[in-house]
Amino acid sequence: MDPNRLLADVNVPEIIGPGVKPAGNGVAALEKIVGQVIGVLTIFAVIWFAIQIILAGYSYINSQGDEKNMAAARSRLTNGVLGLTIVIVAVGLGSLIATLAGITNVLDINALFTQMGL
Repeated sequence: MDPNRLLADVNVPEIIGPGVKPAGNGVAALEKIVGQVIGVLTIFAVIWFAIQIILAGYSYINSQGDEKNMAAARSRLTNGVLGLTIVIVAVGLGSLIATLAGITNVLDINALFTQMGL
């Protein structure tokens, strides 16, 4: 008896059930989710650093000439401006790379919130 012939005659049942045969493209779904998360985090980062800049200015005004408080407020202001600059440059570079790769509407905020159902 030929062992290859034995394997060829085996009848393997089809596996069925939820999640076994996903309907749709998993890579596209993951890309959509990652894009939405990055978009929302970018919005939160811009808001966060803008608030930090405002609070640093308020601290600077209320330092009343105290060198230690003025240095802390100046450091906080520098960190806020630097963080905001990094976020803006990162979004710009990401948009440039996406445009060069042929991806359109990468920064469409309206489409982002529409896809999220908001």
